[in-house]
Amino acid sequence: MTPDGGVPPAPTEPLTLDTLQRDILLPQIQAFIDAAADPTARAVYLTLKSAVEAMEVTPADSQARLGAIVEVALQSGRIRRLFGPGAELSLTALFQKTPRGREIAGSIRELNRALAKLKGDTVEEVTAALRSPGAYALTLKTSGCQMVIRFEPAGVRVESVELALD
Repeated sequence: MTPDGGVPPAPTEPLTLDTLQRDILLPQIQAFIDAAADPTARAVYLTLKSAVEAMEVTPADSQARLGAIVEVALQSGRIRRLFGPGAELSLTALFQKTPRGREIAGSIRELNRALAKLKGDTVEEVTAALRSPGAYALTLKTSGCQMVIRFEPAGVRVESVELALD
């Protein structure tokens, strides 16, 4: 589900952009075109640029490439710095409609289902740990179980659950 309550498009449906998203993304894509030495890679980015100009991106592989560009632009802080928080929110909403964005949203839904099972339990301990660069674990110990949640670039997931035996 998108922040506005809508459902992200399925992988086979076109991803529709608004004018703000188009205007922000075209220079980003052009930078990839300019940097591409390989003619095949350049052609892929030119196809993506045409789709963004038309404000409708399909098929899924173009959506995935667009998602990667949006993700890099957002993670670097470049979009917020150059265009402001409104642009950042707009591209975040767009990212959530891309294949990778849908994948991450799915991992969050699964985590929320697991966390819902802790409702009513008393939290006894909460700790965080580094698993590897970019991957972290949050341990929640409640009166009924201990759950380790892993946060990494690919998304979030329950790493382990240990039930308390009385």
